[in-house]
Amino acid sequence: MPGDFSVLIEAMRNRYLDLLRAVAVARVVVYHVTGWSALTVVFPAMSVMFALGGSMMAASLDRSGPLAVERRLSRLLPSLWVLSAIAVPAMLIGGLAWDWRLLFWFFPVQDPPAAGRWTEALSATWYLRDFLWFVLLSPLLLPVFRRFPLLVVALPYAALALITLAGLTPHTLVRDLCLYGGAWFLGFAHHDGLLRHRRLLPVAGILAASALAWILTHPGPRGFDLNDDPLGNALWSGAFILVVLRFAPVVREHRLVTVLNARALTIYLWHVPVVVLITHAGEDAGWPVRGALGIGWRLVVVCALVALVVLVTGWVEDLAATRKPALVPPIVTPARQDGRHDVHTRPGTPHVLRPRVRQHPRRVPHLGREHDLPARRRAEQLRGVRG
Repeated sequence: MPGDFSVLIEAMRNRYLDLLRAVAVARVVVYHVTGWSALTVVFPAMSVMFALGGSMMAASLDRSGPLAVERRLSRLLPSLWVLSAIAVPAMLIGGLAWDWRLLFWFFPVQDPPAAGRWTEALSATWYLRDFLWFVLLSPLLLPVFRRFPLLVVALPYAALALITLAGLTPHTLVRDLCLYGGAWFLGFAHHDGLLRHRRLLPVAGILAASALAWILTHPGPRGFDLNDDPLGNALWSGAFILVVLRFAPVVREHRLVTVLNARALTIYLWHVPVVVLITHAGEDAGWPVRGALGIGWRLVVVCALVALVVLVTGWVEDLAATRKPALVPPIVTPARQDGRHDVHTRPGTPHVLRPRVRQHPRRVPHLGREHDLPARRRAEQLRGVRG
């Protein structure tokens, strides 16, 4: 009985990560409907999602070795293929050129081509592009991180500072890997139990103070929206992640959190097309799309339509995760075991790609396992805006 209780507590702590992911998804949707810049400061959702992704990827590599890459991609890509099956034919009919770059809709290592209003509606695919690259690189990055954790975590922030201060204009992918690489590596650190030390709280304070000093002295075109300030975004997000991932509170299961997690990718991919559709439809009809009234009715309609899309296509995420397809995901005890971690402290290259056995209570072995869319904004401007 004590062992069963301990496993239950660990599962409830894992639900804290599910809660963070659910809040991040909801925050992205609300931000894209409202355009409220303060949301990017209150909860830097994209960086949080990359940090959670890094933690899960480290766990998968420890459990399955390099096969984790294939398994992660098999969960990541099917939802994109469903969207592509609708969007690509529609764009081809609308005049999109037929060429080899359409293959990026199957495997988006670069931004896939888009045309017309679909360019605006599909602008959120940058997240899958970046996430895909982090997944592909993780088998190489994780051993290096465990050998030189501080250096690896600091490198993306230093590179982004150099890019910003020197006025460089690298490829968007390079800039994004620097912007979100720190969050991904902090996810590695979370999985290895390295974020629990109290001495990291002053580090978070220094990062937050540095971020505020930079943001306040370098406002963007929308004021203090972090999506317009990569360096301020990275620093503030790093501080935020150090704080929220340091803790592992007990969180009880909730139906809404379960649904948002099980359908997170579907919600993320489809909410932007829905926002674009509703916003343009409202403008064409002469309805208000800004202000309290405009934001209110659009938020209600967007949530309703996204819920409908989730009911129709969300089961694809069940198939991708080798679960039984369901219209509404059931509440289950998480199989992920993130409560206890192995901390790599000994020198030398650790065997990070070998499945490891974790000892739980009673010593029973257990295998560890945005784009703002304001009315009348041109599609090419939307490419650079994040959640």
